[in-house]
Amino acid sequence: MTVTTAATGRRICTPLPVLGRDVLVPLVTGGTVPYAALDYAASAPALQRVWDDIAAYAPYYGSVHRGAGYLSQLSTDLFEQSRDTVADFLGCRDGDQVIFTRSTTDSLNLLAAVVPAGTHVFVFETEHHASLLPWRTRDDVRVTVLSAPRTPEQAVAVLDVALHGAAKGPKLVCVTGASNVTGELWPVRELAAAAHRHGARIVLDAAQLAPHHPVDVAALDVDWVAFSGHKLYAPFGSGVLAGRADWLREAEPYLAGGGASRKVARRADGGVDVEWHTTAARHEAGSPNVIGVYAIASACKALTEAGFGELVDREQQLLARLRAGLAEVPEVRVLSLFGDDAPRVGVLSFVVSGWNSSHFAAALSAEYGIGVRDGLFCAHPLVRTLLGGESDDPGECGAPEAAPGERSLNAIRVSFGAGTPEEHIDRFLTAVRTLVREGARWSYRTEDGRCVPDRG
Repeated sequence: MTVTTAATGRRICTPLPVLGRDVLVPLVTGGTVPYAALDYAASAPALQRVWDDIAAYAPYYGSVHRGAGYLSQLSTDLFEQSRDTVADFLGCRDGDQVIFTRSTTDSLNLLAAVVPAGTHVFVFETEHHASLLPWRTRDDVRVTVLSAPRTPEQAVAVLDVALHGAAKGPKLVCVTGASNVTGELWPVRELAAAAHRHGARIVLDAAQLAPHHPVDVAALDVDWVAFSGHKLYAPFGSGVLAGRADWLREAEPYLAGGGASRKVARRADGGVDVEWHTTAARHEAGSPNVIGVYAIASACKALTEAGFGELVDREQQLLARLRAGLAEVPEVRVLSLFGDDAPRVGVLSFVVSGWNSSHFAAALSAEYGIGVRDGLFCAHPLVRTLLGGESDDPGECGAPEAAPGERSLNAIRVSFGAGTPEEHIDRFLTAVRTLVREGARWSYRTEDGRCVPDRG
């Protein structure tokens, strides 16, 4: 469904219904306003469709796999059908496995646990900590951290050189699809081609890409993809790792326990012999989060049926509206790795001259009912690179204290998606202009490392 806006004359899709769209929040200055959720990059609100599907299934909840009862069989069918739905949503190839995890972080830690000994992992310093850090847990895995590129072409060239100089043996590249700091799209297909030229494999962190843009494993030619349900308009607690089966099938299970084991037998010497599953079940030990898995599948269906193309177009119109509004405020500097013209999803970070970012974000929340995020966004090396030596202005209160000898670095992130109304973007821009022009209407103080309204 589309509507024509009087302000632009352009036809824009209406937002998808999400939970919390009518929630009223109090303002320190008095009264309440509908909450403007502009922190989708951290956790997107659940789609109403997803919540309705969960509610409809809840009375039929039962144990998954091997149960003889009707509800168990129904839940098992739902669980495995959800696996097929996710595989279709991701454009998986024949033979690919879809493994259900707790989150993107869990998915990438699973992959880090199963890569062969001696694997050389290549990762850019621009990654979220979920894709930057898991490889460090293996003493028998070598990690090379590549410096932040300043163009997509440079990213491909830097990786090509690094892989060319690498020793023989298994190699893995880990890269994001869209930055959780700048929203900029990375050249995934080109990076995959570079990896495969040198006999390396590649895993795509799609946590920020999948909610905003179609992901096709086969078309991108990536070996694995990981994402979280709570960023894809589903509730917390579920994630996906999908892709090639061989390393997953040959490694020890990520978790040892029921469900992962096909056969367990007692030995005469008192030990046990175990035959593990070779399917996705090998890495899904324990009772699975069937509701979380079903929620992901429901979200995949909802986005597909809504028309992902129209959702992308709508988001790009909102993004253009946001960027044009911020460009009118000289005190605002938008952070970018690849430049202003780089394509991006609905994620944008910035700093405001004369303001500490934590103070600015606190004022947006307390005085305007707008939820954004401030800090380093679990991508510390990237944000430090983007900010350079530019420290936050002290303001009335500050971000968490910097380590000795370091400057306090902090930024503000605004992010949105399929459930964001235009009014939230407009209210945000009005609030930014008013805060910059007139300052905060309330006093603030630092409490437990956070900037909060001073109510004393």
